[in-house]
Amino acid sequence: MKPYNISTSLAHWAKEMPDQLAIIEIRSGTQVTFKQLEEESSLIASGLLHHGLKKGDRVIVMVPYGVDFVTLTFGLFKAGAVPVLIDPGLGKKNVLHCIKQSEPQGIIAIPLAHAVKTLIPAPFKSVKLSVTVGRKWFWRGPTLDQVKRSGQPGYQVDETPEEQTAAVLFTSGSTGPAKGVLYTHAMFGQQIRVLREHFGILPGEKDLPTFPLFGLFSAGIGMTSVIPDMDPTCPAKVNPENIIHPIQSYHISSSFGSPALWDTVSRYCEKNKIRLPSLRRILIAGAPVPGTLLKRFESILEPECKVLTPYGATEALPVTSIERQEIVGDTWAQSQKGEGTCVGKPVPGAEIKIIRILDEPIPKWEVDLETPKGQTGEIIVKAPWVTEAYFNREDVTRLAKIPDGKTFWHRMGDVGKWDEQNRLWFCGRKSHRVIIGSETLFTIPSEAIFNQHPDVKRSALVGRGSGNDREPVIIVEAENKGRVAKDRETFIKELLELGAAHPHTRSIKKILFYSDFPVDVRHNAKIFREKLAAWAESQ
Repeated sequence: MKPYNISTSLAHWAKEMPDQLAIIEIRSGTQVTFKQLEEESSLIASGLLHHGLKKGDRVIVMVPYGVDFVTLTFGLFKAGAVPVLIDPGLGKKNVLHCIKQSEPQGIIAIPLAHAVKTLIPAPFKSVKLSVTVGRKWFWRGPTLDQVKRSGQPGYQVDETPEEQTAAVLFTSGSTGPAKGVLYTHAMFGQQIRVLREHFGILPGEKDLPTFPLFGLFSAGIGMTSVIPDMDPTCPAKVNPENIIHPIQSYHISSSFGSPALWDTVSRYCEKNKIRLPSLRRILIAGAPVPGTLLKRFESILEPECKVLTPYGATEALPVTSIERQEIVGDTWAQSQKGEGTCVGKPVPGAEIKIIRILDEPIPKWEVDLETPKGQTGEIIVKAPWVTEAYFNREDVTRLAKIPDGKTFWHRMGDVGKWDEQNRLWFCGRKSHRVIIGSETLFTIPSEAIFNQHPDVKRSALVGRGSGNDREPVIIVEAENKGRVAKDRETFIKELLELGAAHPHTRSIKKILFYSDFPVDVRHNAKIFREKLAAWAESQ
């Protein structure tokens, strides 16, 4: 087992380009160089150990995305502690459930989170060290400034086995409760390598990461992170100016964001004839990316700018990738006919298989699990950066992993198929499929048919009833809300005619309307079909 700590990537850039800016925080105007980030995170690491933190301790980090968040996370890596990152957009009840599940020994948080901890102590009962970022009120424990003052400037990171847990990252909870995913230092290192090699990311580039985890990757790759003034838990509601101005002012070359964020920004750019010529790369992930959004970039970006839509999950990122031109020029037409969303070819180092759809645990890998090419099945993946387990959730780990000798396959929880060119097509979540007797309907191919109607913004396939003979229902969020109020019957008739024209949607006879679809908290792009299904049952 080789020693490796992900924080050494930061130390490398602090040595190679000490005066290069590592982070520019737009909201506060704070700027830090790689040398300053390295020194600050070392002070935090040694200061936390001085205040009683131990190696391997899990520490809840509840600090807004910015300079403090990145510095603290690298400080915890250096101390050999395990940052626990939970999406604040999950809502108070779910966040408290995640905290209880992670059994933290420490918490580093803003005063508001400490106030919650004081009022609702039960989920925090394992916490021994509390650090306040900002002004402390009536609770115990040091402030972050006190931690830094007790730190050693020349702190050296101890050797860390590369298989040691580096972080616990909670999933977005878009299907079922959020789960804590165990990341090792080796896996973070592998992800940085893949991002650099496969996506051609270079040190010294300027990045606009709109999602906290990608801000950490940027520092590890040696990019300058320009952190926009936005709420990362509400990317769909971003003020487009707060993305466009930094891109133009800082000549940003690379950015990561959800489809909902880029939908908002691209519409604004198109309407106001704004171009973003400095961009060389945009990564869009978190949900299927529609061709209509990708087409919009034609008038916004330079022809050589690559817009990539990698497919993956918190447990396995990235798995495949495809570029905008291939989607717009080839696969989008097939997607509209109900073939699914093409997510491209596996990234180097990732192995993917399609197996029979099963809902129970698979105790070991068998060759006959695989399905014939072109048939829709369950997507499984194997790669050095794929996570091995969930924290404190043996049951979920057993359901999600297939042992294969010395290694394992991860079940993505998604369904898909291969095409003749060895490209993967995503057809939806396994748990969202609707079984009606001998036929199975999948969400993405079915919804694509109804989404062709000009008055449909988006649609969702759900099933009413239970078991293997349910009633398929299409719920529509209308682009033109007036039609639902004034002309509902004709609108329904047109939608049913659309469905009847395709074999895989012919059995859908029920249409319902819902004004504003519930979506996931992280990317604001995955439709919360579970909530819509429960609503449909009551109609």
